[in-house]
Amino acid sequence: MAKLNILKFGDEALRKVCRPVDVITPKIVTLIDDMIETMRAANGCGLAAPQVGILRRIAVIEVEEGKVYELINPKIIAYTGEQRETEGCLSNPGRWGITKRPMAVTVRAQNRYGEEYELTGKELLARAICHECDHLDGKLYTDVQIEELEED
Repeated sequence: MAKLNILKFGDEALRKVCRPVDVITPKIVTLIDDMIETMRAANGCGLAAPQVGILRRIAVIEVEEGKVYELINPKIIAYTGEQRETEGCLSNPGRWGITKRPMAVTVRAQNRYGEEYELTGKELLARAICHECDHLDGKLYTDVQIEELEED
């Protein structure tokens, strides 16, 4: 596995819409493993492929230690409620904002084996799902931010 370089806000790749993954190849599986390692090394709870310069619809999330969700071609299919919470991004280190996100979301995605599954997340997991799916559409948390917080 390899630690990848995380692109920072201002990089044009972060504003691009990502292409779907048609075939899950060994290269895609290696990318997922590298993204997990990179996310953990940066003390993050999620990472999307465009953040490491790969414009494919892939994200990884780990809001609970040891429980990693691999999202290939994710699509949010349901959401309910509302939460206003602090959000940050590994591509915008040291900066935070208050965002308005759903309290719960259900996403349909594939895992590294090509198996389709649905995941329902609440609170932090719901925010992480929304945040990473936004990355795949070229959106940043600052696009939904309702209040900017002071820098660390």
